[in-house]
Amino acid sequence: MVPRHSQDRMGEGIMTTAVLTRLREIREERARRRTLWRELSAYTTAEDLDDIEAAVARSDGAQTDPETQEIRRFLAARRAMSQRA
Repeated sequence: MVPRHSQDRMGEGIMTTAVLTRLREIREERARRRTLWRELSAYTTAEDLDDIEAAVARSDGAQTDPETQEIRRFLAARRAMSQRA
């Protein structure tokens, strides 16, 4: 039989690993998002934004894919920024 304090430490180790794994995933997601936004920032004109939006609309899963939805949010933000300028 494993002593109780050893079981607690094993549980803590598993929890620590899970937390560290989740933090790594969050960091990777942020880095991916920053890269996407940086790449899309090069497109500034209304024509550019229209072209990207048309390409996104033609892509598979255009309505449900999380990355596609993220691109659409970015395009909407870019349009709003360009209309203010």
